[in-house]
Amino acid sequence: MDKYINVALSMGVEHVVAVTPDDIVFDGRTLLKCLFGCTDWGYGCTCPSKNKFPLPWEMEPLLRRYKTVLIIHTHDKQKAQEVAFAIEREAFLDGDALAFSMSDCALCEDCAGKSGEGCRNVEQARPAFHSVGIDVFGTTAKLGLPLKTLKDTEEEQNWYAAVWLN
Repeated sequence: MDKYINVALSMGVEHVVAVTPDDIVFDGRTLLKCLFGCTDWGYGCTCPSKNKFPLPWEMEPLLRRYKTVLIIHTHDKQKAQEVAFAIEREAFLDGDALAFSMSDCALCEDCAGKSGEGCRNVEQARPAFHSVGIDVFGTTAKLGLPLKTLKDTEEEQNWYAAVWLN
């Protein structure tokens, strides 16, 4: 794990912690926040509204089969995704064929899904925590990591990504 933690830190993240799937707070109600209130619902290429996207209660047993989860914290959405994917790729090259990263997608300025097109970056696009039934607020609180509801757009944001490893 030290190798992957060092990769994340060298790429400039705020925090990276290794936990087990038991440390992750799963709650399928996160889908309600996607369904009611998210402007990407029905459009985003990594959105749970997409045909054949696994539902939270289908994802939880799959994710619980991993041994370790690296939780990555940064203040930059794109950096969170870049770091998580870099670690996924490194783990894959090290022999972990099922390593899997998650983050809010920040690959394209405008998601192709909003114009009815397919994903332009299907090899790197991954789902967000909440879209697969992970309570990000509950998980970060449990781990002592910073996250709060923002009162206005000027407040500094906290972005999280994860890499699921065997």
